[in-house]
Amino acid sequence: MPDLSVDNVSKEFPTRGDPLVVLRGVSLELSAGENVAIVGPSGSGKSTLLYIIGTLDTPTSGRVTIADQDPFALDEAALAAFRNERIGFVFQDHHLLPQCNVLENVLMPAIANGAASQQAIERAGMLLERVGLQDRLTHRPAELSGGERQRVAIARAMINRPTLLLADEPTGNLDRTTAESVGRLLLEMQQQEQAMLVVVTHSQQLSERLARRCEIDDGRLKELR
Repeated sequence: MPDLSVDNVSKEFPTRGDPLVVLRGVSLELSAGENVAIVGPSGSGKSTLLYIIGTLDTPTSGRVTIADQDPFALDEAALAAFRNERIGFVFQDHHLLPQCNVLENVLMPAIANGAASQQAIERAGMLLERVGLQDRLTHRPAELSGGERQRVAIARAMINRPTLLLADEPTGNLDRTTAESVGRLLLEMQQQEQAMLVVVTHSQQLSERLARRCEIDDGRLKELR
């Protein structure tokens, strides 16, 4: 059984006329340690699909299961807990809290239900060492470069040992050299943790690093390799 199953998912948005159909019967499966890039033109539905997989949006029809569980069958509180424990997010904009230092930002998902445990603090330190920021623990986001902020965001996404890691244009705001470094790090971390990884990107260079590539065209997903 795959650890992620997207089965015949469609998404429509109401308009004054006919509904706007963004996704049409999309299906995708991943198992632990696997990764896939999703490419396609702007407005093709890439981010919509990613948000549905990440339980930030709901499908109009179809089914999503993560670790044999249907997250959309959960109530709001249980869904929020499931998302926090099972899914890690890396966005184009790092979304770091400016008032918090690097260590505190990484710990945010771990303190959703209270103070961070000593185990979580130790893991945060280990993750920050793995992304090369062990000397930046007390720095605030404004004191970091763009690439360093994305490294913090990757460490934060991994803090709860997620089953699924989702990245939406993770190198979109970075220069080419920094983008290469961040893309390589993202894949290294995913492989080390044996999480599943889904990356939405316009970057051909990043997409070609992943084991599988899929394209969304006219709301349909097709495998490129």
